[in-house]
Amino acid sequence: MKFKTLLSAILIMCSTIASAFTVSYYNKDSKKYTMEVKSNGSTQKVEFSASTSGSASIQTSASEVEIKTSCGWVKVKNGAKITIKDGCIKIE
Repeated sequence: MKFKTLLSAILIMCSTIASAFTVSYYNKDSKKYTMEVKSNGSTQKVEFSASTSGSASIQTSASEVEIKTSCGWVKVKNGAKITIKDGCIKIE
């Protein structure tokens, strides 16, 4: 019984650590963008498909990340809805 309890606790901790940060987006541009993302001191890349809406996931436990656009760095919170136009991000 103790083993099952310990195993359950470990699984819960692992799922929290490996949680994904999700952003819903609408890219008004006919260009696909690959943008740099900073979170918890590390850097990743995220892709936004051209002329479509969708969602992008970033592997981080942070509640907020910074995304580098052609208009500078933008702070985005988990679950945010963004619009991309001319390579810039606008938070809805």
